[in-house]
Amino acid sequence: MKNIDPSKPFNDLPLLPAPVEKVETIEILKQESKAAVALAELKGLARTLPNQGILINAIVLKEAQASSEVENIITTHDKLYQALAAKSITIDPSTKEVLRYREALLYGFEEIKKKGFLNTNGITRIQAILEENEAGIRQLPGTSLKNDLTGKTIYTPPDDKEIIVRLMKNLEDFINDEPDGMSPLIRMAIQHYQFESIHPFYDGNGRTGRIINVLYLILHNLLEIPMLYLSGYIIGHKGAYYKLLQEVRTKDNWEGWILFMLKAIEDTATKAISQIQGINSIFNDIQEKVKAEAPKIYSKDLIEQLFVHPYTKIEYISNGLGVERKAASRYLKTLESIGILKLEPIGKENIFINQQLYQLLKQS
Repeated sequence: MKNIDPSKPFNDLPLLPAPVEKVETIEILKQESKAAVALAELKGLARTLPNQGILINAIVLKEAQASSEVENIITTHDKLYQALAAKSITIDPSTKEVLRYREALLYGFEEIKKKGFLNTNGITRIQAILEENEAGIRQLPGTSLKNDLTGKTIYTPPDDKEIIVRLMKNLEDFINDEPDGMSPLIRMAIQHYQFESIHPFYDGNGRTGRIINVLYLILHNLLEIPMLYLSGYIIGHKGAYYKLLQEVRTKDNWEGWILFMLKAIEDTATKAISQIQGINSIFNDIQEKVKAEAPKIYSKDLIEQLFVHPYTKIEYISNGLGVERKAASRYLKTLESIGILKLEPIGKENIFINQQLYQLLKQS
């Protein structure tokens, strides 16, 4: 082992925690209060849903799409839902990548539910699922981040594996430690900067870092399920995101960076609140319509299945309700006949789309 002084920065990347006077300015604390209020309202409102699996399935897929779009991996809602529901179709490479993001995120969620912490091994596994390889922590020098337009190197992350491992252990401790007086929202912004600056993997650092963000919020009891994602906000403010990330390195501009992340949390939480209100409204409308027009098949559990799986099929209803396929088929055909579901043959399968919910999720 090399004799590395842990008090000194590695490759000009200081260890955490960041200086309190730079990350708890008056402006940051004001914005933190707004973000915290919005996040608390979102957490409370999510409990009003009949089944929180509705959000896990729908919003995780939305985040997978948006986070991948940050890296210029583009697919559509239709392709994603079709790929999940219809096993007989050919899936294009971009859609496969987005679905791997979903798989990686859900893996991370299950891990922290089970273990109560997130360590470097867990983060490495998340990245391995994303990239479909086991390359792990970078071992070779030569990694640099370049300006896409000019090709100029803007940042060179640490490139010694031992240094990267020690930085990751420091980050791991910071992620799992109790906030100790500092807002966990501010700490989330700090850990995100640090992870992206360590840049521990050859590929997938951006998407892995965005998964860690929501897992951090769950670890510190700010959310119960993975339902707040910042990728949509980052796409809309991509230039500012990368500029402010770099300014922490070059100008020590912690305030600008943390304000950006806190505003992202507030904005995203506010939009998620609106989305949940929309889902609840559609759920109630469909519930009343089925009661009125198809009372023989009505059950709240059946309606929930239509929301957990916006693209559904006989197998989902049969397994979800514990009924025979014949009964499940009858339910779906009845719901189609009264205009709640739309039948769409995809590949060799018949898929039924919850039209109102799908349009809401697509537009959000």
